[in-house]
Amino acid sequence: MIEFKKISLKNKLEVYALPVNKNSEVISVDIFYKVGSRNEVMGKSGIAHMLEHLNFKSTKNLKAGEFDEIIKGFGGVDNASTGFDYTHYYIKCAKKNLNKALELFAELMQNLTLKDEEFQPERKVVLEERRWRTDNNPLGYLYFRLFNHAFIYHPYHWTPIGFLRDIENWTIEDIKEFHKTYYQPKNAILLVSGDIESEEVFNGAKKYFENIKNTKIIPKVYMKEPKQDGSKRVILRRNSQTQILALGFKIPNFKHKDIPALNALAELLGNGKSSLMNEILVDKLNLINDYYAFVNDAIDENLFIFICNCNLNVKAEQVEKELWKIIYSIKNEQISIKDLEKIKNNTKSDFIFSLSSASDVSNLFGSYLAKGDLKPLLSYEKDIENLTIKDLVKCAKKYFNDNNSTTVILRKK
Repeated sequence: MIEFKKISLKNKLEVYALPVNKNSEVISVDIFYKVGSRNEVMGKSGIAHMLEHLNFKSTKNLKAGEFDEIIKGFGGVDNASTGFDYTHYYIKCAKKNLNKALELFAELMQNLTLKDEEFQPERKVVLEERRWRTDNNPLGYLYFRLFNHAFIYHPYHWTPIGFLRDIENWTIEDIKEFHKTYYQPKNAILLVSGDIESEEVFNGAKKYFENIKNTKIIPKVYMKEPKQDGSKRVILRRNSQTQILALGFKIPNFKHKDIPALNALAELLGNGKSSLMNEILVDKLNLINDYYAFVNDAIDENLFIFICNCNLNVKAEQVEKELWKIIYSIKNEQISIKDLEKIKNNTKSDFIFSLSSASDVSNLFGSYLAKGDLKPLLSYEKDIENLTIKDLVKCAKKYFNDNNSTTVILRKK
């Protein structure tokens, strides 16, 4: 595991230095805000994602678009993303531009102007993104609706894009209040990875961030999803040439001891040509052409998700039946020692590969820190290595059961 150093500034901003790829002259400067769609309320969904867009507009000292122009001017690359639990911004650049990258992020944190004349056009951009990725995209629409039905109380009821009507009805005052509440030093994590010296990172962080003041008490999320009391089943009608199946099972939060075993099950079931879903549903039965099986672990209870895109004229129920057979085979201990070793090797190699570049390292470390705990990451390799067939079977029996499931089928109108 990568060695790292950490300090906390007087304003409670956490700063991490992660030296990797020495002599590469490349660094990644990342800032994570501990706010995502989990921190929104019904009627104001999607604001965290909207703010991600507006964060690149004008500030006290920068015109709209100037942030990007400056970064491109010194050969850097910048981007951002919004998730259920956090919002992530990064600048990848040459190490000589460290201080400039820090200065730019500090400017965004304390001096964003949030003008209505910049907000209104960007709202249209987000609405178009919602239509393109969700409303007019069968797979995107299915994914959004899966969370709508799997969660009835918790803010995971919607994905970060938010509901269409909410996007149409925000005001600039809503955005300003959200920014004032969550874009504070005490709610942020700054990471610099790559060809860096820790002291240089810490000195730069103090110079540009230490005098930024916190503004508000950050509200806690107390919402807990009620225990699911039976299987849920939904049929969606949409313009789609093929049927799509989604099957979600409630799983515990990212810190739970069962998450490594669930990740191993995702590897066995749905990762690559040798996965069970590919071998059986694609190659043997020719039922589907695309598939996913993954652990959507989060701060609170979330989902283990299966998605299958059916071949033309194949019914989702037929795929569903065969997918359950695969799940039952695991519950009946039909996993070989060879399977287990392959899972371990693939999972560990994927993990090691995720530590190969500065930006990947920052992304991985930051995601755990933003969710609130680095321990599961630091013990991940060991936890995977210690897994037994019994652990996988136990987890499959515990979580892959009908009363814990949400099934969503999308077919043509």
